[in-house]
Amino acid sequence: MRQVLFLRAYNYFYFSLFALFLSFLPIYLAERDISATNIGLMLGLGSLIGVVSQPLWGMISDKYKVVKKVLLLLIAISVVIGGLLYRSTELVPLFVGISLMYFFFMPTDPLVESFNYRVSRHYKVHFGSIRMYGALGFAMASSIIGYAGKHYGIGSLAVLFLVYGIITLLLCSLLAEVPAASKPIAIRDFGLFIKSKQTLWFLGLVLFLAVPHRLNDNYIGLYIKSLGGDVQLVGQAWTVMTIIEVVFFAISHYFIKPGKELAVIAAAASFYVLRFALSAVVTDPASLMWLQLLQGVSFVLFYAASIQYLYAIIPEEWKATGQTVLAVLLFGVSSIVSATVGGWFIDQYGGSKLYGAMAFWSLAAMLLCLFIMLKQKKGDPA
Repeated sequence: MRQVLFLRAYNYFYFSLFALFLSFLPIYLAERDISATNIGLMLGLGSLIGVVSQPLWGMISDKYKVVKKVLLLLIAISVVIGGLLYRSTELVPLFVGISLMYFFFMPTDPLVESFNYRVSRHYKVHFGSIRMYGALGFAMASSIIGYAGKHYGIGSLAVLFLVYGIITLLLCSLLAEVPAASKPIAIRDFGLFIKSKQTLWFLGLVLFLAVPHRLNDNYIGLYIKSLGGDVQLVGQAWTVMTIIEVVFFAISHYFIKPGKELAVIAAAASFYVLRFALSAVVTDPASLMWLQLLQGVSFVLFYAASIQYLYAIIPEEWKATGQTVLAVLLFGVSSIVSATVGGWFIDQYGGSKLYGAMAFWSLAAMLLCLFIMLKQKKGDPA
């Protein structure tokens, strides 16, 4: 159980580092006078790189049956690149830094989630009891980063990235290698899995619902600023989001029962509709911050149910690769769409209309989920 404790501590600091990159990069770019359209293009191109890099590193992990060693390599490289990125001020160095981070850092997320899930099964503890520490780290870091950005300047993000990165690297070195499947990988098995109707419908649903979620991730900070908020309030919004994640990750196993994952995803989509519809009509940035409490019943239930469903249908020896496929949709393909379209949409129509469109998109995702459930009930392999 000592390994579970080490993994919880690792999750805390790793997701603190993730907060620095995922949540505050758009704010950092805006502070460097990069337009929302260009921010969207940079994040979109970075996400395109992630579409290639995430499955690549996942397949390397599955082929050699190692997760820890791959994580150590990727995080060590990312700490150096991230420290330099948050010291850059010009467009070209920023673009190069973001591209490299999407190649080396973003693939660590699905590997960490795969590590979490395998360890939870090996030691017979709930996945949420490990992952909640990541959400707690994200929450605390968001508050610290927002405070530092307001009182010490946006350049303080470089120091914070190095500090969190070095601690993450040290904790990663203390982890034991994750138990791997003894069966050798077979490309044919993965091909059959990825081409099945059940898989294609599920992955299509994940992608569809991930787009409005990633729009919120990318542009909540800019929307808060457009309503009169500052970088500290952005940090507080992310703190609210991730504190509620801690609670819901801790209790998610009560809601997500085997065979009921799609029903949970449909419920999560309905809360996305409510969350984004209310966000579209608020005019006070503090109210927008408190609406992030709905992150628990939207993202956590969507994400945890998706992982559980994926692990129920994928061959055992392809777990890490399957997790990277899920991450490609959640943080790759959906980000290409959300980042490029979202930046242009905000420049043209404003944040309120963007969030209105996100509410309608989430409603369509909910209806798609109900349609898939109906097909499965009728015996269709969807």
